[in-house]
Amino acid sequence: MPPEDNQVPLLSDEESDQDVAYESGEKVHIVGIDEPEDEGLLGTPPFSWKKLWLFTGPGFLMSIAFLDPGNLEGDLQAGAIAGYSLLWLLMWATVIGLLVQLLSARLGVATGRHLAELCREEYPTWARMVLWVMAELALIGADIQEVIGSAIAIKILSNGAIPLWAGVIITACDCFIFLFLENYGVRKLEAFFAVLIATMAVSFAWMFGETKPSGTELLLGVLIPKLSSKTIKQAVGVVGCIIMPHNVFLHSALVQSREIDHTKKGRVQEALNYYSIESAAALLISFIINLFVTTVFAKAFYGTEVASTIGLVNAGQYLQDKYGGGLFPILYIWAIGLLAAGQSSTITGTYAGQFIMGGFLNLKLKKWLRALITRSFAIVPTMIVALVFDTSEAALDVLNEWLNVLQSIQIPFALIPLLCLVSKEQIMGTFKIGSVLKTIAWLVAVLVIVINGYLLFDFFSNEVTGVMFTSIVFAFTGAYIAFIFYLVSWGFASSAWRRLSPSK
Repeated sequence: MPPEDNQVPLLSDEESDQDVAYESGEKVHIVGIDEPEDEGLLGTPPFSWKKLWLFTGPGFLMSIAFLDPGNLEGDLQAGAIAGYSLLWLLMWATVIGLLVQLLSARLGVATGRHLAELCREEYPTWARMVLWVMAELALIGADIQEVIGSAIAIKILSNGAIPLWAGVIITACDCFIFLFLENYGVRKLEAFFAVLIATMAVSFAWMFGETKPSGTELLLGVLIPKLSSKTIKQAVGVVGCIIMPHNVFLHSALVQSREIDHTKKGRVQEALNYYSIESAAALLISFIINLFVTTVFAKAFYGTEVASTIGLVNAGQYLQDKYGGGLFPILYIWAIGLLAAGQSSTITGTYAGQFIMGGFLNLKLKKWLRALITRSFAIVPTMIVALVFDTSEAALDVLNEWLNVLQSIQIPFALIPLLCLVSKEQIMGTFKIGSVLKTIAWLVAVLVIVINGYLLFDFFSNEVTGVMFTSIVFAFTGAYIAFIFYLVSWGFASSAWRRLSPSK
C-alpha cells in the first residue's frame, strides 16, 4: 500500500528536543499495536474489552473537573434555589462538555501534540503569550476554589481544629503525592483518581439515601425543560461551570499517555473510538454524582428561607441541622466527599499546569520542578485568600463569584483555538472534523460564550461603580472582544490562505 493512501499527521524524530506530554517509556503499551496490518485490512481493528480497559483512564482524570468544589457549589445552589427544575440543564450541559472534551481528545490523538503545544506552533508570539497568560489565570482561579474546598473539608473533619490556612498548606502538599505516584507509572496515578471518584460517588450516594429525594420529581426534572426568571442565574451557573479552560488543555495531553501508531489510520481511529467510550462513561458517572448533590439540596432546602444563603462553607452544617443523627453524621459524609473532590481536582490542576507551561513555553524542566512552580502559582494567592477570608463566610462567597468570573472570561481562549485547530486539514489530516460537526461545535461555543457573557454582564453591572473603575472595565472589555475577534478571524483566514497556497 502506498504510504499516501493512509496519511495522517506524523510525529518526526526531529521533534525529540521539544517538550512532550509523555516520554515513550512512560506510555501505556496497547496490546496489538506492533502487529502488522495483515490481509489488506485498512479499517479499524475489531472491538476488544481488553483494549478498552487499557485506554480507560484519561477520560476519568478529565471528568474530575466536572466534580470540583466549584461545580459542587453550583449544584447545591441550583438545588436549593431552583429545586429539581434545572436537572435537564445539568444533563445537557454535561453533553456539551462531553462534545468539547471529545474534540480536545481528537486533537491530541490525531496530531500527537496537545493544545498548548499547537498554540505555540501556530499562533504569532504575542498571541500565544496572551493565550498562555489567560490559561494560567484560569488555572489559578480554578485552583484557588479547589484548594479552598479541600481546606473547608479538612476544617470540618477536624471539628475546626485545623484552620483554613493550615488546610491550604496540607492541600498544597498533594503535588508531592502526585509526583510520588507518577514515578510508579500512569496507571497507578489513574487508579488513585479512580479511588477518589469512587469516594465521591459513595459519599454523595449515601447523602442521597439519607435525604430520600423524590424519584418522580427527579425524573421529571431531567426530562422536562423548565426555566423561570427567578432561576436564570443558577441556570447560567450550571452551564458556565461545565467548560473549564484548563481541562480542555489537559485532555488533549492525557490521551497521549497511550502508545498509538500514527502511521496507521486504523490505529488512530481505534484510539479515538475507545477514548470516546471511556470519556462518555466517565462523564455519565460525573453527571450522576452531580445529580446526587443537586437533588439532596433540592429536597432539603428548596423553598426554605436559608436556600439563598447556602454555600460550600455552611452546607454541611445546614445538612447536619436538618438530618443529624444516623449511623454516621451527614456533616462528615459531606466533608469526605468534598475533600475527595478538592484533592482530586487540585492534583489534576497541577497536572494541567505542567502541560500548559511546558506546551506554551517549551520548557524542558524536571517534573518535580515544574510541578513546584505550577503549584506555587496557585498556593501563594490561595494562602492570602485563606488568611484574609477565614473568618467571613460572606466574603468567601463574594470571592467565589469573582473567581467564577475570572474563569468565565478565559473560556473563549481555550474553545476558539481548539475549534480552529481541529478543523484544519493541515494539522488534523484526515481526522479534521466535518462540516456538520464543525457547525454544531461552533454553535455550542457561541452558546457557551454568550451564556458566560451574560454572567459577566450581570456581575459587572452590579459590582462596577465609580468612573475610574467603569473606564477600566470598558477598556478591558474592548481589548477582550478585539482579541476574540482576532482569534476567530485568524482561524478562518489561515485556513483559507493555506487552501489557496500552491502545494509544494
